[in-house]
Amino acid sequence: MKAVTIKEFGGPEVMHYGEVDKPRPHHQQLLVKIEAAGLNYIDTYQRSGLYPLELPAKLGLEGAGVIVQLGLEITRFDRGQRVAFANAQGAYADYAVVDQSSAILIPEGISFEQAAASMLQGCTAHYLSRSTFVLNEDSYCLIHAGAGGVGLLLTQIARNMGAHVITTVSTREKAELSRAAGAHDVILYTEQDFEKEIRRITRGDGLDVVYDSVGLATFEKSLNCLKPRGMLVLYGNSSGAVTQFNPAMLAAKGSLYLTRPKLFDYIACATDLELRANEFFRWVRDGEVKLRIEHKFPLSEVQDAHRALEGRKTTGKVLLIP
Repeated sequence: MKAVTIKEFGGPEVMHYGEVDKPRPHHQQLLVKIEAAGLNYIDTYQRSGLYPLELPAKLGLEGAGVIVQLGLEITRFDRGQRVAFANAQGAYADYAVVDQSSAILIPEGISFEQAAASMLQGCTAHYLSRSTFVLNEDSYCLIHAGAGGVGLLLTQIARNMGAHVITTVSTREKAELSRAAGAHDVILYTEQDFEKEIRRITRGDGLDVVYDSVGLATFEKSLNCLKPRGMLVLYGNSSGAVTQFNPAMLAAKGSLYLTRPKLFDYIACATDLELRANEFFRWVRDGEVKLRIEHKFPLSEVQDAHRALEGRKTTGKVLLIP
């Protein structure tokens, strides 16, 4: 079978697409024939060594496909069922081994591509808005990277929950996508100072919450945009990791809250995964949330896919097709 592996950390060029042995499922694992795999920023962090893996390693955490083999202790699934999964290393492949606790049945009305596009980014948007900071009709929120995969989904969910949604984007084309997703205000950060714009939009009151996946480039200004006792949800670091931080800054700026969540703590058990994924799938099936799958690359072109994502040349979800 074909898979994408790395033997060293580095840029997209370290990824190798080639023949590897087909894995075998252990006692509580499934062997899934992959129909579509999701590309996420965490994959680039693992490839670069920011989030180090034991080498050599297979890449990819998210996908959807058909169960072709069961481990001896599988109790929740059968061969031939359609499943999607998150947090299963090795999704960039023809076949992947998946722990049954990381998999969920794909409901009727949801395609393989929709399922693969939903697991990490959909569940991330779900926990950010429903658990980390619970939005309501009185909430003013800022979503950085508003035209990205999570950004477009989070914007729709926040708008559906009644929040006033403000986003930042890099181009006018992305601004139109963000407005179409439901953003009340869109800030073109390449031309405008988003901190000043937030003060103008909120009439100096500040925000209840900032959802920040950018990290180093936006961190301090994101804090400055919050009202007293507001929350900065730092859930990514596409511009670099925040490594220098004095907690006293939170007190000085108004007793602020700072959290650095990750999805896998919010889907740590099968029950949590099913709750979040099934609710998100229902939103997609009912048309309450629209998935934007604009970029699909053959798995053999994985290097180009990573370059496009890191070069901010993509919007919505990027899929890899074996």
